[in-house]
Amino acid sequence: MGNAFYALVLGPSMVYSCAYWERPDATLEEAQRDKLELICRKLGLKEGDRLLDVGCGWGSMALHAARHHGARVVGITLSAEQAAHARKRVAEEGLADRVEIRVQDYRDVRDGPYDAISSIGMAEHVGAVRYREYADDLYALLTDGGRLLNHQIARRPEGDEAAYHVDEFIDAYVFPDGELAPLGRTLATLEDAGFEARDVEAIREHYALTLRRWVGNLEADWERAARLAGPGRARVWRLYMAACALSFERNRIGVNQILAVKVPGSGASGMPLRARSWGSPDR
Repeated sequence: MGNAFYALVLGPSMVYSCAYWERPDATLEEAQRDKLELICRKLGLKEGDRLLDVGCGWGSMALHAARHHGARVVGITLSAEQAAHARKRVAEEGLADRVEIRVQDYRDVRDGPYDAISSIGMAEHVGAVRYREYADDLYALLTDGGRLLNHQIARRPEGDEAAYHVDEFIDAYVFPDGELAPLGRTLATLEDAGFEARDVEAIREHYALTLRRWVGNLEADWERAARLAGPGRARVWRLYMAACALSFERNRIGVNQILAVKVPGSGASGMPLRARSWGSPDR
């Protein structure tokens, strides 16, 4: 679609995943910032930690973690266009000493261990057949006590494996070969790989709000969107985002943040005793 089209739809935050709405009248940029900050807090990021951001998009998570938490970040994407945009942002913000953006598949990352891994809106594209491989690879890349934040769309359980595929319209025109697994299946696979699941937060309604803001951005600059993408493709995206907003509102699909930990043999998770304070035990 091109970076210019995504910038029009997503706004200045350039984040293509569910925002986190502390209040319904927040701006989209505020809600995306709050989502990135929530993820950094769940990961317990601190100065000097190594973070791997899987499916880094245009670099927003990597920049936030480096700028506000002092993390050393490697962001990976399969899109050369995304990587070029992210590297430009990194250079403009003077964070080249803390952030590296690579065009790389997660299965080819060999420079672990990392203290934390964020995977935001990427795992839907792994596929059911490859999901255990995904979980195993991320587990191997973490240090003992390392945390994974897996932010992923889920489908309601339906019993039929074929139901994990997105609908025919989205499969044909938006996300070819995307698959949505129920939350329970994702949790079971992460646990089978060795992770201990420490927290699950369902934020389904937040994605409906996010999608409606994206539709608003598209409609507010419709003529330019049609020039960038072509009128037919722009209509496809308006229909896709509006329909998805209804699907989240009506509980046909959901989105969840799973916080999981690679617990060493000693059993020391590094997690705080107080739920959802997210720091280390002494913080």
